[in-house]
Amino acid sequence: MPQPTGRLPGRHRLLFVQAPEDIEVLVKESEVLTGRSGRTFVIAGADRLVYRVHWQPLTEPGGHAAGPVVERLGHHGEVLSRQHLQLWEFLEHSLVEAQAAGQLFTPPVRTTP
Repeated sequence: MPQPTGRLPGRHRLLFVQAPEDIEVLVKESEVLTGRSGRTFVIAGADRLVYRVHWQPLTEPGGHAAGPVVERLGHHGEVLSRQHLQLWEFLEHSLVEAQAAGQLFTPPVRTTP
């Protein structure tokens, strides 16, 4: 599971994501605690890319495969792009690459508005 980190310069406290499988757990934790779909993740590089991940069930009604939905967010939280991925595609996504490089973080869950 993720470990607390210090504050990144000029930023809020973030949690370090230690393993790729933690991403799904963190998304589901956030959804259960907040009642809102998805969780925000930050790639702590020069660009500080922000993503929101929604974890869909493996199959949807009608038998269509689902999987993670990854949204790239702009500076004001607007969705710039949305990808519906299969699990194998997600494992090749830049979020998982950033996690492997020790650069993936997420804000702690806030249950108050």
